[in-house]
Amino acid sequence: MTRTLRIIRMGCLAAVALAAPHTTFAQKQAPPAPGTPKDVRLPAKRTFALENGMRVSLVPYGTIPKAALQLNVRVGSINETADEVWLARVVGELIKEGTATRTGEQIARDAASMGGGLSVNVGDDQTTLSSEVLSERTAAMARLLAEVAMSARLPESELPRIKATLARQIAIDRTVPQSIAGEKFQQALFGDHPYGRIYPKEKQLEEFTIDQARRFYQDNFGAQRAHLMIAGVFDAAATERAIREAFAGWARGPVAANIEAPPAPTQRSVTLLDRADAPQSTISLGLRIPQPSSEDYIPIRVTDYLLGGSFGSRITTNIREDKGYTYSPGSFTSARRQGTYWAQTADVTTKDTGNSLKEIFAEIDKLGKEAPPAQELRSIQNQMTGIFALQTSSRTGILGRLTFADLHGVGDAYLSNFVKNIMSVTPEDVRRMSATYLRPDRMTLIVVGDKKSVEPQLAPWAVVVP
Repeated sequence: MTRTLRIIRMGCLAAVALAAPHTTFAQKQAPPAPGTPKDVRLPAKRTFALENGMRVSLVPYGTIPKAALQLNVRVGSINETADEVWLARVVGELIKEGTATRTGEQIARDAASMGGGLSVNVGDDQTTLSSEVLSERTAAMARLLAEVAMSARLPESELPRIKATLARQIAIDRTVPQSIAGEKFQQALFGDHPYGRIYPKEKQLEEFTIDQARRFYQDNFGAQRAHLMIAGVFDAAATERAIREAFAGWARGPVAANIEAPPAPTQRSVTLLDRADAPQSTISLGLRIPQPSSEDYIPIRVTDYLLGGSFGSRITTNIREDKGYTYSPGSFTSARRQGTYWAQTADVTTKDTGNSLKEIFAEIDKLGKEAPPAQELRSIQNQMTGIFALQTSSRTGILGRLTFADLHGVGDAYLSNFVKNIMSVTPEDVRRMSATYLRPDRMTLIVVGDKKSVEPQLAPWAVVVP
């Protein structure tokens, strides 16, 4: 499809040229040089704790009469046993379906009447209840969040529908090569740790009972694990008063679980998952890296952005623009509280699977041996600081950054010094990060593709075929 589009566009351009052969096009001008990035000043926040251990952060921001609320509760897949995979998601869906005094429909209507909605998102390390409302309804939404978090009814009548919906999602994911590769990749990095258990075993989801869901909710939701954050325009005094009244009765509950991740793999492993006659191979390549609390984390992020994490990065330019092996490659860092990793992904044409890997590894090796030119690095740094500025220029963006800092225990200084720390990374720092952490001999490689075509191309690497 991509090639067809290119042919069509070339044809259109040719037609224009034939119709207007004497048209003179203006000479392309270079864009102006970027200015010096400035530190992003986050709004001042006030944080306090209730007697039950729940924390609250209030962040006055902007002039638009709206407020964003986010209740983060340290419960997620990290709290599941091997027999409970996706139970946290089931509970997250059930939470929205009613409390002791309101039905799920009433919750949705009440949230809408405040100018917003109420969403529940379950992640690896925490569950987030969030909303954006009109300023004058901030206190009312805080009360609604308290009711939903503290007295969810978890109606048994909704359980079959929720399980059926999640089962359909799993069935779809099982047909998507990116999901297949991602599951195998995280299993290789984390083993039987909750981070490595991506999907439930066969019939596991189907067999969950309402008693299991209610027990998981009772055992894991509590004030001591919760942090309510609010950003925007709101009456601080009235909002605080509502929060103290609404959440006062929440039991402290257990402390947040810290289930240590297993040691990172120290040897390269290569796994080929057969997808017969597939026209593309899906590649997931990567390894564990230091946590955000490490002084090397920001230099690693800069290194990632330069290597494969931006559109103009080296790997993307190589295998997309120069070689045409793939359309949308990319690398990224993924931070969890107990395990952070770097990954490079790409969907490449089947016949070029081996060539793509050769180029990816070559770019990694090169960066570990030769520091990048200062101009190339500065361009990457400008991109990163610009994106950070955008991420912290909205109510929800500010809450997202504060949540990251809170979850990983890096403090507000991580955010206030982010631009300065990004710009202080040197070319030698980038080379050292690549050489020290992005070691090809320790990487996990998962390839989903046509075995008969791909396996011979993986000859330079040891192959494990399940």
